[in-house]
Amino acid sequence: MIKNIQVKDVRYQLDGNAGSDAIHRDPVYSYAVTQLHDDSGLTGTGLAFSLGKGNELVCAAAKFYAEKLKGSDIEVLMQNFGSLFNQMANEQQFRWLGPHKGVVHLALASVTNACYDLWAKKLGVPLWKLLIDLSPEEIVNTLDLTYLEDELTTQDAIKLITEQQTGLRQRELITNVGYPGYDTSIGWFNYSDDKVRENCLKAVDEGFTAMKLKVGSAEAERDIRRAHIVREAAGDAVKVMLDANQQWNLPQAISICNQLKSMNPYWIEEPTHPDDVLAHKTLAEAIAPVRLALGEHVPNRVIFKNYLQTGAASFIQVDAVRVGGVSEFITVSLLCKKYGIPVVPHVGDMGQLHQHLVLFNHIKLGHEALFLEHIPHLQKYFVNPVLIENGLYQTPQAPGSSCDLKA
Repeated sequence: MIKNIQVKDVRYQLDGNAGSDAIHRDPVYSYAVTQLHDDSGLTGTGLAFSLGKGNELVCAAAKFYAEKLKGSDIEVLMQNFGSLFNQMANEQQFRWLGPHKGVVHLALASVTNACYDLWAKKLGVPLWKLLIDLSPEEIVNTLDLTYLEDELTTQDAIKLITEQQTGLRQRELITNVGYPGYDTSIGWFNYSDDKVRENCLKAVDEGFTAMKLKVGSAEAERDIRRAHIVREAAGDAVKVMLDANQQWNLPQAISICNQLKSMNPYWIEEPTHPDDVLAHKTLAEAIAPVRLALGEHVPNRVIFKNYLQTGAASFIQVDAVRVGGVSEFITVSLLCKKYGIPVVPHVGDMGQLHQHLVLFNHIKLGHEALFLEHIPHLQKYFVNPVLIENGLYQTPQAPGSSCDLKA
């Protein structure tokens, strides 16, 4: 039984321009950390990610949600978590502050993720193992599919998961090999050209076969120059992604993306405002065959549904510490499976939680094991930090979701 809750405001100052992008020049990586203390002595830890200022607001909202869980047995609670998620997300007064976005939804992510972590610890298994061992019906019982009835009913979801049973044991072999990663840290926006070049060579030497550069400069020539530096240093065989972090308006995006075609980007990420679904559709058509990726600022399953319906994105970067936690992450992953669109999560958690979720997506839902973003800057703060060997995420074995932070 959950007997106590704690919510902590944890912030980390980054060194040497790490984490910088075209919009967020001086981020402070921060977590609203929900801890659910069980009477058995276990603690479920859940994270929501922010960039510093305002993190205290997320913490206050998370405490509001978490208090509702006192006295609950986690295993009973998770049997029908989808219903509880719906109730919390639609609390009549808090809902007005969203709905299903912003501070209140980040807070719900923190609490939801703590529930999943405690559940896995209670069963003594890593979260990925817990999730793949669930039946299709048990998985769907943890989801809130409201507002998706036009695309994904309960029966649709069960059928989709059931159909992926074929080949599951073969896909499970990835746990022996490792899940491919890509290096985001090579090209932060404020890094010098020389540092970007040096980081590219280092990433290739470490076994990464994909990497990402931040773009969105005031002068497009800087982006073009740096993109070609990465391509030259990494080589033609390496996948190079470009991330504008919403910097451009639509006319700018069309112009600059077309200029960037010559270095053969694997995708261009967050080119413009994340709420503007139709602008992304127009852009995707204008710059084809270059593909768009997005999702780190898409707050909920409904907006993801719209992106999929319009064909505006070729890669979905849903983040379980941005949407309503693991539950809504799985819901979005099911929608993507229906549409045949890859899920390549953004990792506000630094990959700690998502290393579990991509294994679930691949093994249980049949998603392609494309790759998972790797950001190394906070590894020293986690009790069980992600382990990367030769560019591959090594399969986590400790019970839970790997989100416990050192005291």
